[in-house]
Amino acid sequence: MDLTLFILRLVFLAVLWVFVFIVVFALRSDLFGQRVRRLPAVASAPLPSPQPQRPAAAAQQPSVAASRLVITGGAKEGLQIDLPEEFLSIGRSSDSGLVIRDDYTSTNHARLLRTEKGWILEDLDSTNGTLLDGTRVVTPTQVPLNTPITIGTTTFELRR
Repeated sequence: MDLTLFILRLVFLAVLWVFVFIVVFALRSDLFGQRVRRLPAVASAPLPSPQPQRPAAAAQQPSVAASRLVITGGAKEGLQIDLPEEFLSIGRSSDSGLVIRDDYTSTNHARLLRTEKGWILEDLDSTNGTLLDGTRVVTPTQVPLNTPITIGTTTFELRR
């Protein structure tokens, strides 16, 4: 009887430790995410021709002249950011050009790339997705001026 009780205690202790390691691993991956390779040549690499996911009328406004990003909804509403020359990374990571800290934003969520035709929005396989005017972005998509982009609980637009 004592041997059986001792073995049950050991099994229970082992299962408890396995549970603790699973919880710690899940928290670690949620807080820090997976390592992401930094590709410095991303901005100069040719992108596949983006297919607009919006009606043709909205795609007539090229975003070449966009020089700033304006947050129109969310915790940082009213914030304006001057757009960089090559690309802007967006996510929870402190390395991002636009840091969005909410539960619905991935560590490296999305990226805006400048091309000669305008700004391209690319979702970086985020968990909750990136919306361009209410439509989920699945391929690199050109962003017209004054079109709402939603990441997590934050909405922003590209403006002149």
